[in-house]
Amino acid sequence: MRLYFIKTPHILKKLFPKYTWCFPSVEKEIYLTFDDGPIPVVTEFVLDELQKYKAKATFFCIGDNIKKHSSIFSRIVKEGHSIGNHTFNHLNGWKTTNKNYRENIELCEKIILKEAVKLEEFKEVKLFRPPYGKIKGKQGKELLKKGYKVIMWDVLSADFDATVTKEKCLSNVVDNAEKGSVIIFHDSIKASRSLYYVLPKILEEYTKKGYKFKAIL
Repeated sequence: MRLYFIKTPHILKKLFPKYTWCFPSVEKEIYLTFDDGPIPVVTEFVLDELQKYKAKATFFCIGDNIKKHSSIFSRIVKEGHSIGNHTFNHLNGWKTTNKNYRENIELCEKIILKEAVKLEEFKEVKLFRPPYGKIKGKQGKELLKKGYKVIMWDVLSADFDATVTKEKCLSNVVDNAEKGSVIIFHDSIKASRSLYYVLPKILEEYTKKGYKFKAIL
């Protein structure tokens, strides 16, 4: 079993206050985010489910996947969701030199802009989420200086973890999400078993409770 926090501790948020962990809100609103796509089938499933509830979300895309599956990327944009940079090759910032990390992010940004410029619906928002949540201090400072918002999370679904049951994945979200929470899912093959089970239930349950699902802008 991997060691990670399902609910991000307040102390971690205080240690890195310039990163966005959640959105303080008195309104019933939740921010669903999806990492690692776009890919066929899984990302399309996510989009279909979001569409049923008129829900908006934020997709932190891998540049190489955008390049391979540009039509799915276009659909994300056309349906009103936000796009975030997740590096071109899903790099671990702790294991990557600052120069290589910066260049990989820039490559992803170029791919995003190349594909998005064709779409009237695209509104550029400079969002970045570090793969694995692992980023060096200097890497983060460079991104903030360039105008990026570094988006972390408030609730981790753990859909990527094969040792976590789909029922536990659901309770991870339901037991910890609150107004303004940023929740992580993954539109990846590895996460699909839990994602297919959990996402429809979250959308249905929170819609019934009067929540709105918003994209990060």
